[in-house]
Amino acid sequence: MPRDYYEILGVDKNASEKEIKKAYRKLALEYHPDRNPDDEEAEAKFKEAAEAYGVLSDEEKRARYDRFGHQGVGANGGGAGFRDVDDIFDAFNDIFGGGAGGTIFEEFFSGQRGGRRSRQRARAGTDLRITLPLTLEEIAEGTEKKVKVKKLMGCEECDASGARDGEGGYRTCSTCEGRGELRQVSRSVFGQFVNVQPCPNCQGEGRVIDDKCPHCRGEGRRRGEETITIPVPAGAMEGNYLSMRGAGNAGLRGGPAGALRVEIEEKPHEHFVREGLDIYYDHHISFPEAALGTEIEVPTLRGTATLEIDAGTQAGKVLRMRGRGLPELNSQRSGDQLVRIHVWTPKNLSKEQKQVLRDWQGAEEFQPNPTRNRSQKSFFHKVKDVFT
Repeated sequence: MPRDYYEILGVDKNASEKEIKKAYRKLALEYHPDRNPDDEEAEAKFKEAAEAYGVLSDEEKRARYDRFGHQGVGANGGGAGFRDVDDIFDAFNDIFGGGAGGTIFEEFFSGQRGGRRSRQRARAGTDLRITLPLTLEEIAEGTEKKVKVKKLMGCEECDASGARDGEGGYRTCSTCEGRGELRQVSRSVFGQFVNVQPCPNCQGEGRVIDDKCPHCRGEGRRRGEETITIPVPAGAMEGNYLSMRGAGNAGLRGGPAGALRVEIEEKPHEHFVREGLDIYYDHHISFPEAALGTEIEVPTLRGTATLEIDAGTQAGKVLRMRGRGLPELNSQRSGDQLVRIHVWTPKNLSKEQKQVLRDWQGAEEFQPNPTRNRSQKSFFHKVKDVFT
């Protein structure tokens, strides 16, 4: 069963013609196909609102609807009889055409419907750019961030129209006669030239305000602050941009809002240094641990992990933990975590400890012999040691 028309527009049964028009305009702007491309649900709501308005804005149809419901305006409840979106534009051009500024749609969306009016330019808002600091953990896992953005927002007092009385505060621009542009034709030996420029009187809108809204001074927007939720995918690295359409500054007098460009910034990490998708971590062990072998716990981007240190490990050895680095954006590939081992040399030894070391100093096992470790390469070369 079709929904109640008053419920669709969000007004009560005693709503005035002006209230019905205002409610419909709000829904038309929200679900307009130009603002919701390829969105079938938005198009359906746009058509539903148009059908409701087509009935409730007509005094005779509204009276029949109030008395008999949907049966009073059509057997199937389709009282407005729209075939498609273009049919809606044509119908409301007939209803409002030739008045103060054209139809609801033509006033706020550019484009020509049915050849009745020239293109009117909806003055879009500007883009905004902010920086979003993230930890390596947030980059690795992906996150959602709520940020407060100061920007130009649609004026609620005039419903972003810029006029004190909403749509009633407009009149057709007398300079361009509502076309929003001026054409100058000149002739020369090379033929005829047509110069088209935005109308300087209405700045290309095709209409002018008789009585400006005192809250926004006719702009249809005011400076404010909005909390925006920013979804960050895993692998979004420093320097990457996220673009959020419609989250920038509101357009002039109902024009479309600009975009919000979010630049990712990487916060310095307590433990790790990033290089591409790989992360590096330095870990210190004692000389006895290096000589005898041990187990160590190291931090990772997803908690801690245990690594085994072989007996006889040399300073500078690097252990590779595969897949423990950062993920690649929109890919299944991930970098590695590399742990470089440092052997700590003690400074303050007791007499007894020094004597023990002197006794061992001449032993063959304590003599450096790099040829035994030729397979081990320095930290600045390709790492061969693999730990999984």
